Amino acid sequence: MSPYSLWGWGPDSREPKTADLDAMAQLVSERLGFGVQPAETSADVKALRPSRVQLPEALRSLASTTDLDRARHGIGRSYSDLIRGLRGDVVDVPDVVLRPRSEQDVTACLEWAAGGGVPLIAFGGGTSVVGGVEPRGLDRSASLDLSELSGVLEVDDVSRAARVHAGTLGPELEAQLAPHGLTARFYPQSFERSTVGGWVATRAAGHFSTGPVHIDDLVESVRAVTGNGVWESRRLPGSGAGPSPDRWLLGSEGTLGVITETWLRVQPRPTERWSALYAGADFLQVADAVRAVVQTGMTPATCRVLDGREAALTGTLSTGEAALVVGLESLGPPIDAAPLESLLADHGLRCVSSGAKSADAWRSTFVEAPYLRESLICLGVIAETFETACTWSMLLTLHGAVVAAVEDALRSVCGGGVVTCRTTHAYRDGIAPYFTVLAPARRGSELAQWAQIKAAASEAILAASGTITHHHAVGRDHRPWYDRQRPEPFAAALRAVKAELDPAGVLNPGALIG
Repeated sequence: MSPYSLWGWGPDSREPKTADLDAMAQLVSERLGFGVQPAETSADVKALRPSRVQLPEALRSLASTTDLDRARHGIGRSYSDLIRGLRGDVVDVPDVVLRPRSEQDVTACLEWAAGGGVPLIAFGGGTSVVGGVEPRGLDRSASLDLSELSGVLEVDDVSRAARVHAGTLGPELEAQLAPHGLTARFYPQSFERSTVGGWVATRAAGHFSTGPVHIDDLVESVRAVTGNGVWESRRLPGSGAGPSPDRWLLGSEGTLGVITETWLRVQPRPTERWSALYAGADFLQVADAVRAVVQTGMTPATCRVLDGREAALTGTLSTGEAALVVGLESLGPPIDAAPLESLLADHGLRCVSSGAKSADAWRSTFVEAPYLRESLICLGVIAETFETACTWSMLLTLHGAVVAAVEDALRSVCGGGVVTCRTTHAYRDGIAPYFTVLAPARRGSELAQWAQIKAAASEAILAASGTITHHHAVGRDHRPWYDRQRPEPFAAALRAVKAELDPAGVLNPGALIG
């Protein structure tokens, strides 16, 4: 059974307390520039309709049909999910939660689902923020919780790779690699409660800004159970033998098969670290300095731009200037930051601090952000993010268009609010902007308010040649824009692949395709 609350990011002990919320209300109001509401407390889950599926005897030991368990598997961790969970108002829930203990169990569950036409939704840590695990609009469904399939199964020290069960949580992965002196070096913000299989299925990205940042870069091979047999790719450092079978499963979001294992590339743990905080006149000036850094060939581990408002709200920099949080790592040799420091100075950036603790404020906010969001939601604040990526040549247009579109939506929908921007990842040809929205909510209308704001942002992103998602996956929330972003011949090919691998059409219908 999950140790997490229905709606919160962490366990029940981390749920916001009324006294703490009351104490922070005035500060939040002053920081955001609009009033907050009396603190709302969480409600018990409302009674759910009875389960409408019949399980064979062989699967009953894997099953749970309690209301709380079903409700937990009916939502992810988007703003809309948290609102529903906070009020215990979770309507679209699976009829049963299945927890397979082996790959044979996974096969049995899929065969049962296919035979009875029961939609089957793979569930890892439940951290989807795009409706990826919700049985939205389905008459009946089953959630396939892979938490029992966890742990590092094998370590190849010579090749520096590890075979890992799909249900392995981030902290568990690192703990089991540590005795080998190795690390996957993959830390998404959801690290503490997301799983390896979820990373692969959603093409997740870690928090490092350059170099190997996507799970794609770490995957050596993938194994999955499909409706047409087991799919397992060969372990290879690279191959030119046709389209990569791994790439079909990366980002497949549980629609083509259930990922059970993956071989991940791992590395020794870094021993040297250096970080610094820089300031610049505005977001675009600092972003241009980052462009120079990555196009020169430097690969800082951390290289994040925060606009002036984001820097102030997170406590990173209070001057109103845009900020750059930058960090370097080394596997042994001493770090020489001089070339990086010189380049940033040449681009007009001012060093605010340098040393081991210079990025502590930003790092602390990054880790605590999911918990802070819960408090803001309890105080009647719409608190949500969305992200994208674009080429460097489109950054000015995209940034301006998205900010303008969201600010217009906030005035229309909420009567005001704040939109801030930071970047998460930087490439030689482009960058990934990440936007935060904070606005006054009308209790009872939050879902409609956010839907309007999200639609305005998504339209602006697509119009400015950005991607509808850089690392949050497609799910159900992004489908209208993803359908327009992908080429139609590819969409037709994807439908054909799904028909072959999922002939019964039961694997996570509505997410990504179908």
